[in-house]
Amino acid sequence: MNILRPFNALLLSALLLPVAQPADAAGHDDALVYFGTYTGRKSKGIYVSRFNLTSGRLAAPELAAETISPSFLALHPKRRFLYAVNEMNKFGGKPVGAVSAFSIDAQTGRLSLLNQIASGGDGPCHLIVDKGGKNVLVANYGGGSVAVLPLARDGSLREISSFIQHQGTSVDAQRQEGPHAHGIYLDAANRFAYVPDLGLDKVMIYRFAPGPGTLTPNEPAFASIGSGAGPRHFALHPKGKFAYVITEMKCTVAALACDPKSGGLQELQTISTLPAGVAVEPGYSTAELFVHPSGKFLYGSNRGHDTIVVYAIDAKTGRLTLVEHVPTQGKIPRSFGLDPGGRWLLAANQNSDSVVVFRIDDRSGRLAATGQTIEVGAPVAVTFVPIR
Repeated sequence: MNILRPFNALLLSALLLPVAQPADAAGHDDALVYFGTYTGRKSKGIYVSRFNLTSGRLAAPELAAETISPSFLALHPKRRFLYAVNEMNKFGGKPVGAVSAFSIDAQTGRLSLLNQIASGGDGPCHLIVDKGGKNVLVANYGGGSVAVLPLARDGSLREISSFIQHQGTSVDAQRQEGPHAHGIYLDAANRFAYVPDLGLDKVMIYRFAPGPGTLTPNEPAFASIGSGAGPRHFALHPKGKFAYVITEMKCTVAALACDPKSGGLQELQTISTLPAGVAVEPGYSTAELFVHPSGKFLYGSNRGHDTIVVYAIDAKTGRLTLVEHVPTQGKIPRSFGLDPGGRWLLAANQNSDSVVVFRIDDRSGRLAATGQTIEVGAPVAVTFVPIR
């Protein structure tokens, strides 16, 4: 039986809600949750579950679309289309990965492939849709590059309109022998793109023009992030004055002041993602990073230590104070997702094939396990789509 039960006539005629809107505040109790995976023995692509935003109940997943290693997902602002990187190093006979575009069936959650095109570099690992829904921006980890892919009106992808190849190295000869763009993020004004590059120990800063779909180097062109730290993911505070970078190799978070006019970043603080007295051991690294919708808390994931770290954010200074470390009840939490209303966190444990539901305390930011767990093969991305 399809776990995404048919909706009533009102639901069938409705559109998907804006992701930025707290679904529970609007009186809507359900969301679709998509899980990107690394494909293999237990996974064939993107999976979808139905999630109750009131109870925290997460239904068993179903295959939404078969596609190769969709390791990161991004939702179109009109909520009708979903995009995925295909993290591979060969596509169309060339040493590049791919990006796939899908239309969303709001009734069943199933995805229909619109098209798939080259990402411009190998190992694409992250992507985002711009605020106006005109372009997809993608970061290629293996290729150390970023690209812009314009969108057609039907949601399909067009050929690359802008491409930038990073150059350089850093201090770790094995991990930082060249550039490794690990994410791409846009400010609220859709003017600046931020790209943490693990291989360069920098967050590259670009000016973004959505009309022509172009990236050009900003001035300042980058912010340096700790020698040998390996910046991985980036998160902007809702008020736009602060930003945060999680470093994969040193297991830290850097708090940064963000100038919304120039796009510049200035380091305020660096804090460990691990408990006091715990050293970075072989097999330890970080992964995902998100600011709570309220702007009061920051969440990051520790792989190897297998925890979510929770910080409180000082509203005036942007500095972080440790709240707690919470085990994810699985191995290698490469990603997690926060629901748009900020009440739930879903932790994706890549190496234990599980997704675990936690409730978020809105006053303290603390996490409490709900006992809800589902099996998803090698889950590595979590994307909410509120529905009505």
